[in-house]
Amino acid sequence: MNKSTERTLRADAERSVRAILGAAEQVLAQEPGASMEQIAVAAGVARTTVHRRFASRQALLEALATSAARQLAQAVDDGRPDTAPPLVAMHRITANVLQVKSAWAFALELPADPDSEAAILQQDIARRCTTVLERARADKLIDATADLDWVRRVYYALLGAALHGNDDPADPDTVAARIVDTLLHGAGPRT
Repeated sequence: MNKSTERTLRADAERSVRAILGAAEQVLAQEPGASMEQIAVAAGVARTTVHRRFASRQALLEALATSAARQLAQAVDDGRPDTAPPLVAMHRITANVLQVKSAWAFALELPADPDSEAAILQQDIARRCTTVLERARADKLIDATADLDWVRRVYYALLGAALHGNDDPADPDTVAARIVDTLLHGAGPRT
C-alpha cells in the first residue's frame, strides 16, 4: 500500500470517528440508553464500523469524553489565557467555552476515570482558569483577598446557569459579557 492510499484510509477513518462521536453526542443527549446501532444510523455508518472503531459502548463513551475535553481545552487555549489581557482572556475563554459546552453537553457531563485523558484535561483547564483569575487579581479586577478557588467555582456555576434553563437566544459573546460582568461586579449597584 502506498503512502497516498494510507493517508486516504487514515483520513476516512478519522472522518468516520468524528461522525460517530458527533452522532453519539446528539443521540445520547436525547436518549442516554441509546444503542450502538442507533448511533451508527445517526452517523450514517454501518454498525460494524462503530464496533470496529470502538470495541465497546464504554470505549465509545470514553472517546466521546476525551474528544469533548480536548475541544474544551482548545477553547481555553484559543482565549490566550497566558498572554491576552486578563479581561479579554476571560471574555474570549467564556464565549469559547459556552460554544463547546452547548455542543458537547452530554459528553462533558460524563464521569471520567481519574487517570483518563479527559480527567487530566479537565484538571489542566481548572489550573488555567485559576491562572487567568490570578492575572485578573494582579490587574485589580478581583479583590486581593478573594479565594480564587471559590471564584473559579462561582465562575463555573455561572457558566452552568447560562447553559441550563436559559431561554434567551443571546449569542455567546453577549452571554460571556454577562457572565464576566456578574463574576467581577456581582448584582450590586455600580458606584
